[in-house]
Amino acid sequence: MSRRPRSGRSGCDSPLRLTSDRHWLDLRGPTACELLTPPEVAALRDRLGPDPLRADADPERAYARIRRSATPLAALLLDQSVVAGTGLIFVVEALFRAGLPPLLPGRELTPAGWAELWADLVALMTVGVERGRIDTVRDVHLPEAMGRAPRVDRHGGEVYVYRRPGAPCHVCGTEVSRGALAGRNLYWCATCQAR
Repeated sequence: MSRRPRSGRSGCDSPLRLTSDRHWLDLRGPTACELLTPPEVAALRDRLGPDPLRADADPERAYARIRRSATPLAALLLDQSVVAGTGLIFVVEALFRAGLPPLLPGRELTPAGWAELWADLVALMTVGVERGRIDTVRDVHLPEAMGRAPRVDRHGGEVYVYRRPGAPCHVCGTEVSRGALAGRNLYWCATCQAR
């Protein structure tokens, strides 16, 4: 029996969570879903940047690429060869929480800004794994603290900007903006993330 689907895709159309006492994997809407041999796994890992969920990750390896690049910060954070494991929700939400515009050139991110952004990605992603959903809103901006209705979205969780274009920012009230970058939707607050 072949270890790979004939089409190169497994048809993983629903979320998948694999856990053990030391590791976890959440898979939602993958572009490809394949079984790999150990050498293929090693080759894949060699292409990935540091993963915020790994204690042994080297964030300076990612920053070395970011600080030399004119590419927008959001695009760099979505590039798995720069930072592994981040997806659009974590990227746009961490940039909001850091007050950084998504189109900021990577080379304009300071070392202190990178340290703060990396620490927040680690914290947000860790909580996401523990809860099994993505919550990025600080306690002061939760629905019960603000007297607003909770978010209703198939991804669940409370967020600041992700998939909220035209809605008021939870912090300043400015309408959340949406734009495109490398074929992906971006979301941000033009006031809270102004530079």
